[in-house]
Amino acid sequence: MDYFNAPGRNHLFVPGPVNIPDQIIRAMNRNNEDYRSPAIPALTKTLLEDVKKIFKTTTGTPFLIPTTGTGAWESALTNTLSPGDRIVSFLIGQFSLLWIDQQQRLNFNVDVVESEWGQGAKLDVLESKIASDTAHTIKAICIVHNETATGVTNNLAKVRQILDSYRHPALFIVDGVSSICALDFRMDEWGVDVAITGSQKALSLPTGIGIVVAGPKAIEASKTAKSLRVFFDWKDYLKFYQLGTYWPYTPSIHLLYGLRAALDLVFEEGLENVIARHNRLGTATRLAVEAWGLKNCTQNEEWHSDTVTAVVVPSYIDSAEIVRRAWKRYNLSLGLGLNKVAGKVFRIGHLGYLNELQLLGCLAGVEMILQDVGYPVKLGSGVAAASAYFKNTIPLIPSRI
Repeated sequence: MDYFNAPGRNHLFVPGPVNIPDQIIRAMNRNNEDYRSPAIPALTKTLLEDVKKIFKTTTGTPFLIPTTGTGAWESALTNTLSPGDRIVSFLIGQFSLLWIDQQQRLNFNVDVVESEWGQGAKLDVLESKIASDTAHTIKAICIVHNETATGVTNNLAKVRQILDSYRHPALFIVDGVSSICALDFRMDEWGVDVAITGSQKALSLPTGIGIVVAGPKAIEASKTAKSLRVFFDWKDYLKFYQLGTYWPYTPSIHLLYGLRAALDLVFEEGLENVIARHNRLGTATRLAVEAWGLKNCTQNEEWHSDTVTAVVVPSYIDSAEIVRRAWKRYNLSLGLGLNKVAGKVFRIGHLGYLNELQLLGCLAGVEMILQDVGYPVKLGSGVAAASAYFKNTIPLIPSRI
């Protein structure tokens, strides 16, 4: 069956891939070129310098790998660890589950700490494990900063506090795929040794760049790590960094130009303003959910995510029908419930290059869909709650004051 575009724009509110700004599309709309010419190394040099700013690091070494977040996961693990190494990893939702599966298939000794879906990582369990590990058998702590399946954000500063309080040398490896450049993330301050993100999330690019930033401790660990790696080997990148050509193989040139435009948009708005905007979007969505009489999958306010909200539906409604109806009737794309929460939640993504009025359109669409599937929502209730909040919080556009 052929699918035809509906009038107007698709309202894309999944938690990634996200809307691509026109500025990025224009930046990528170019012919191929020789990546061995002086132009691409010059471009790459500025990208490596500026990517560090969104991770808030001055000491990290970035790698712009032509891959997805899954490839970035593998790069982080195989460059720093050896088969059989013990790692503590937190299972809190579908994406942490997939990362744990990768860790196990790479033959690491994975100590899984599982939480109920909708709860954050059990950091009290981590503290107990770290306190008892006087022999330092734990080589790494792996944690997803923002679990997009359930809309849960973990407290990374607390993880670092636990490690430091027991002077434990374990590497601190963080999946920041749906958090970095949207939520507060401080690589140096929180002592994160490896952090990753993906181009298709807060940076609002197409999928295709897995961004890995390795701190000095991780770079040192990579010199002795025995995991097999070829395509993801940092050593090859570092060799070409030294040569000043930067690329051990052909990069995705169009995505590099897109990344340049994406970073320029972030810096034009200001990273702290970007983070504040996402907080407004997340808060407004939660207020709308409350006004609808529905529950957030996230069970505690301290774990609320500002990039995605997972909405729990009544037991008589299949949340997959909400997602289907959104796409078929309203040209609105919402996120499905995954795995344990399949059929129980739908997800509203609110990350990337979007504003408050765009979100209000999404919320209006959700209200109509809820009525379509038999939920007795009052039309305009969530939109009104979000609008009232926005009216008191949206700042003036700086360039238009």
